[in-house]
Amino acid sequence: MPHVIEPATTARSKCRGCGERIAAGALRFGESVPNPFADGETSHWFHLDCAAFKRPQPLLETLEAATEPIGDAPRLMEEARRSIENPRLTRLNGAERDPSGRAQCRSCRTTIAKGAWRLSLVVYEEDRFSAAGFIHANCARVYFETIDLVPRLRLLSPKLSAAELEEIGSALQRPAEEPGPSGSAV
Repeated sequence: MPHVIEPATTARSKCRGCGERIAAGALRFGESVPNPFADGETSHWFHLDCAAFKRPQPLLETLEAATEPIGDAPRLMEEARRSIENPRLTRLNGAERDPSGRAQCRSCRTTIAKGAWRLSLVVYEEDRFSAAGFIHANCARVYFETIDLVPRLRLLSPKLSAAELEEIGSALQRPAEEPGPSGSAV
């Protein structure tokens, strides 16, 4: 069964990228994967933007093979290519404030302060996303090699307000702190 782009027939399917429901009638991307519970294959559904951010290669292949025009295809292809060129971008899973002050940044290896903005990471293995830790928002430039993340965060963290996204955007602009000799920030 090939990957598909089709309108959602109901609003029951959830996007594997952001976890939100896909509205009935909205175009969705179905990635065909082996069914872990029975013979054959099953589809993992994504919003088109989420697929461009999280599963760029299969989406790009599907867009390039499409016989019918998809309205936003050039922008989606550009985002998918950007994700392919910088594979760490596919790990971005959202943003949140650190609730405990115990998480360690995967980039600079220092502790993320309680209440500080952190970016959550995932890896895609065995047809599923698995948690892979966090980084400081201001470590994004080093880790992702870009700070142009707010459009992705808007989609991947839909509960964030415009003010919170602006705050995260400011944190992304700040330079990463240099770790000290003991691994703590200087």
